[in-house]
Amino acid sequence: MGAGVGSRRGQLFLRSLLFLLLAGPPARRPAGGQLRYAVPEELEHGAFVANLGEDLGLDVSTLSARRFRIVSRAGARQHLEVNLENGILFVNERIDREEVCEAGGTCLLHLQLLVESPLELYRVEVEVLDINDHAPTFPWQEYVLEVAESAVLGARFPLESAQDPDVGTNSVHTYRLSPNGFFSLEVQTRSDASKFAELVLERALDREQQRVHRVLLTALDGGVPERSGTAHILVTVLDANDNVPAFDQPSYGVSLPEDAPPGTLVIQLNATDLDEGPNGEIEYSFSGHAPPRVRELFHIEPRSGQVLLKGRLDYERASLHELYVQAKDRGPSAVAVHCRVLVHLLDVNDNAPEVTLTSVSTPVQEDAPPGTVIAVISVLDRDSGDNGRVSCEVGPNVPFELRSSFRNYYTLVTTHELDREVVPEYNVSITARDMGSPALLTRSTLTVPVSDVNDNAPRFLQPSYSVYVMENNAPGASICSVSALDPDCQQNAYLSYSIADGHIHGMPVGTYVSINSDSGHMYALRSLDYEQIRSFQIQVQAQDAGFPPLSANVTVHIFVLDQNDNAPVIVSPLPHNGSVATELVPRSARPGYLVGTVSAVDADAGLNSRLSYQLLQATDFTLFSVAPDTGELRTLRSFLEQDATRQRLVVQVRDGGQPALSATVSLLLSVVETMPQTLSDFSEFSLPPEVSSSSPLTLYLLVSLGSISFTFLLAILILTAIRCRGERRSRQGDSCSPPRCHCCPGSRPSADGLKTSNLTAQPPAGTAAATCLDVPAGGPPGYCYKVCLGPESAQSDFMFLKPCSPPRNNEKDPGKQSRPDKHLQVSKEVKQPNTDWLPPSTQRPTLKRYPNPFGNRGTRWKGYVRDGEVISNVALN
Repeated sequence: MGAGVGSRRGQLFLRSLLFLLLAGPPARRPAGGQLRYAVPEELEHGAFVANLGEDLGLDVSTLSARRFRIVSRAGARQHLEVNLENGILFVNERIDREEVCEAGGTCLLHLQLLVESPLELYRVEVEVLDINDHAPTFPWQEYVLEVAESAVLGARFPLESAQDPDVGTNSVHTYRLSPNGFFSLEVQTRSDASKFAELVLERALDREQQRVHRVLLTALDGGVPERSGTAHILVTVLDANDNVPAFDQPSYGVSLPEDAPPGTLVIQLNATDLDEGPNGEIEYSFSGHAPPRVRELFHIEPRSGQVLLKGRLDYERASLHELYVQAKDRGPSAVAVHCRVLVHLLDVNDNAPEVTLTSVSTPVQEDAPPGTVIAVISVLDRDSGDNGRVSCEVGPNVPFELRSSFRNYYTLVTTHELDREVVPEYNVSITARDMGSPALLTRSTLTVPVSDVNDNAPRFLQPSYSVYVMENNAPGASICSVSALDPDCQQNAYLSYSIADGHIHGMPVGTYVSINSDSGHMYALRSLDYEQIRSFQIQVQAQDAGFPPLSANVTVHIFVLDQNDNAPVIVSPLPHNGSVATELVPRSARPGYLVGTVSAVDADAGLNSRLSYQLLQATDFTLFSVAPDTGELRTLRSFLEQDATRQRLVVQVRDGGQPALSATVSLLLSVVETMPQTLSDFSEFSLPPEVSSSSPLTLYLLVSLGSISFTFLLAILILTAIRCRGERRSRQGDSCSPPRCHCCPGSRPSADGLKTSNLTAQPPAGTAAATCLDVPAGGPPGYCYKVCLGPESAQSDFMFLKPCSPPRNNEKDPGKQSRPDKHLQVSKEVKQPNTDWLPPSTQRPTLKRYPNPFGNRGTRWKGYVRDGEVISNVALN
């Protein structure tokens, strides 16, 4: 078996080689812009067909990169293939022409070649040439031919035809009959150029001499080498039945729609026989060489001669069916006569168009320009005529259109720019409709996803953010979160947050706050102090990860909320030398007599700085009272003889915070018969501008101060000059010199200088000399102040101060410095604290500085707080 197969393949190869040598090399013949090649069937795998790369003018080195390929329908056999390395079209699998093309005629393989970047489409036709690979065959190897002995000379008896699947010269070419003395053979040609043989009676038959005649019929084809097939014919001589049936006509033609149902009458055949009885009864049947396909589709009623439809017709498979029918009577020595029935099929629009996506380039970028090719679409309708003409269109409201490149080939292109943020994906409905009646259509949906490009900048959810943070917050605590959105997707929508460079009070903004680059959460890096910084703003940037990256900024306003973290500070009266503050009260004081005013300040703001005063301890609670709002200490009744001459009071100052903080001051009041001309420990101190600006009392104090200053300016200067001159005569160490007082540079008073500034030396009553008060400063070294007061200032509710000028170059006597124990008693009225008081951020941790309450009106004021003590330095120009 193996040797036989190998021998057959060798012969086949030799025949193919001989065919190629005779036919010459495959030639490309342009047919309407197409390439056409010819290739014999039955070539082995890898056989050369054509050099497509050279014929199409393509660069062979780019075929693989450009995805050069043959496009075929799904499920179709791939007989040919392209070598991407050299562009040669070769046989991929054995081609059997009789299998590929069932019908006769030219057998063509239609190839669609596709190459990308840029997209190009080529059409190639490959004609499969027939080789003589099939021998003629008969339906039966032996069959019986009955011939009446009365048959006349020259009578013709059609014989069964041989079948050869090959075409052209390779099909049945002639017949040959073995030598005999009674019959000869005559070969006839049908209208379709097929051959059939007829046995011709050359000598009269004599049944009594020879009842059976045996001859050998040989069918030969025209191929090289020649092939043949044989059949044994047994001729039986019958008794005379001298009339044969006869058809009305030798050939019939009929048209039948392809959608005719089974059982449809195709044609009614009619044959007549002049004989009577059984010799005149006719039976109809298919001739022996009727193909199997015809026997599957049609059926003949033997007695009636009706040809009925048995199976389903298909115009696209075969548009014409040829039926060979024979009629034979039932008498002895019946002779069969033949006729041909041609059944022409009428095409019906029974095939919907087929839509095939040949090449799809998805996804498409949203910035793709109009005209970008998305897909190549092929449509096919197996019907013919108008039923096979197809139009293709896309659904409405999509930015795509179809452009026809070749017949039944379309390219899907964009019509305008896309926007992924509006429509991320398109479902494009492609409708193919034929021209039949009624028209058939096919819809196919192509999903076109739109890929993102970074064309949208991030956008914050708010135009700006306001954040309120309580002071004394824990470092590292989250204070707020910012959030931005980016309508892009994937990497283009990944946001990172950062804080723009900047400074807050001279410090980098990165030392105050930080931000989580992924979540946008912001954290305070330090504990904030409302008294140092009340608000600041930063710029937060959100940037995506696209290329190029896009960003957006937003302003974050951070407001520090006050917390009650500062206790009130007693400003007046101040104890000195470690003792309690003392005050003299005349025994003759009536109810409501103003003994003094307790003044305090609170560095907080709002309710946290609203102070209230109360008498916490007293020798006699019925004798004195403290105003809760102003801190004024007044008598409730007149002094009695049994009242103690020394009254000890403890006044508490409490703020309005939660929880409330407080401070106390101890007072020692001495009841005297007559009041000396001295200053009280209830000294008046100027308050910071924030303390005094928010209460009505501040306005009254400023108006009063301006009026008194304007009215008594000359008197104060004269009295101050006289006082300083008298003081210089009486004391050699005094540093006040008319008309001004000098500070003593080089001397650095102690921090307790103000505590020891009680009045120790008093001028005689009625003297006009001025009194100088040394006030040591608690601020930076090298600063001190001289307070010069007139004798009338001790009786006034306001304190008027004169700046202490530094000594001139010719005044360098160190002995003229004033002693710190020489101080005057200041006024008893104190300004109310301001709820908006705020120390600047440049202060030291234990030192708080109060700004100038008088603005730029020529008045200088400095105040410092050290260890719970306030030292106020006031100078009026």
